[in-house]
Amino acid sequence: MTKYSTGGIGGDSGGACELCGVDGTSLQTETVAGATLEVCAECARHGETKQSSSASADDGRASDRDRRRKAAQNAARLDDARTIETDWESGTDYEDDPLPYLVRGYGQLVEEARQDAGIQTDELAIELDVDEDDLVAVEQGRAARANVGGSVIDALEERFDIELSDE
Repeated sequence: MTKYSTGGIGGDSGGACELCGVDGTSLQTETVAGATLEVCAECARHGETKQSSSASADDGRASDRDRRRKAAQNAARLDDARTIETDWESGTDYEDDPLPYLVRGYGQLVEEARQDAGIQTDELAIELDVDEDDLVAVEQGRAARANVGGSVIDALEERFDIELSDE
């Protein structure tokens, strides 16, 4: 009858609780983690059988609500993960214009150089003939995630006479 036993040989509980092994107490049948076991009153609280008291019924409803809420949160997270927009542009061959390894703090270097020159990002984008979004991504330190091409880095290095590539 039992699936697990800490009691006697051959799966016979021998009058001992099949969870904790305590002997000499009255046992009751309880389903614990999917297994039907003969357990003592202390171990019976781990069982899946709902008690008939109103307190345990309230606890059961509360735990059901918690499980449903957690399931809804997990479903929302999964849905968010599916709908996150990436910066990857389809149809673009980034192997033709690879991004070099960049020095630490490259975004701050570019931003300071641009500000020192008194130029706005839109003006710089026009001057360098690059996408303003790429310039913003570089300044924010997310050039790799935004798939900014190496030509943008080269243009910034030349324009501001700064070293961004970590060779």
